[in-house]
Amino acid sequence: MNPLSAIFAQVTTAAVDSVAGTDTVAVASMLTETASKPAVQELSVWQLCLEGGWVMIPLAILAIIAIYVFVERAIVIRNAAREDTSFMQRIKAYIHEGELESAQNLCRQTNTPYARLIAKGISRIGRPMNDVLVAIENTGNIEVATLGKSLPWLATTAAGAPMIGFLGTVIGMVQAFYNLASAGSSANIDILAGGIYEALVTTVAGLIVGILALFAYNYLVARINGVMNNLECKTMEFMDLLNEPAK
Repeated sequence: MNPLSAIFAQVTTAAVDSVAGTDTVAVASMLTETASKPAVQELSVWQLCLEGGWVMIPLAILAIIAIYVFVERAIVIRNAAREDTSFMQRIKAYIHEGELESAQNLCRQTNTPYARLIAKGISRIGRPMNDVLVAIENTGNIEVATLGKSLPWLATTAAGAPMIGFLGTVIGMVQAFYNLASAGSSANIDILAGGIYEALVTTVAGLIVGILALFAYNYLVARINGVMNNLECKTMEFMDLLNEPAK
């Protein structure tokens, strides 16, 4: 073999061995560092709530109130939206036969907002049509107001919960920087992280409660609007019924 070729082969072999050794050492070092790192501890929802501090208490109260109001109003509105397809036909038959007392009894048995509207209209039969219509409209306004009772709690929660969360954020940041300043030369990232952590937890909690309350409020308002449309339809149908004998 050529002497120059032999020298080149030796140098190449030495370089390859050196690189391989370096890679082996690097990989071993990475594995050692990975094994030495502590496992990240997962936090439960309860632990997150505890980390939020006292601000989480009013947020929890608002959340409980919002849930109660939503469930209670949803049941009431669902019952109010219940409709008997034969109701107006039976009312029409009773009125044409002059059996107003039977019509009133049917309204009381049905016990829905539109039944109470019709009952009010029946009690005004014989008076001017405008008086009958005004009485029905007033009763309808009362029924709608009754359905919307307690909804301001949801609206307040939707607007107030994020603000309380932001208040917790500000308090946490102030506490964090106060602790950092008090630590002086011994200050470290752990002192600052504690307050920031509390601030972020309250912000998230406030936004979650506020968003859920907002969706619940809009859902119930939409259901109430549906009941209002039904009341208007029943009112027009009843007024047309009163006008039939005059034709």
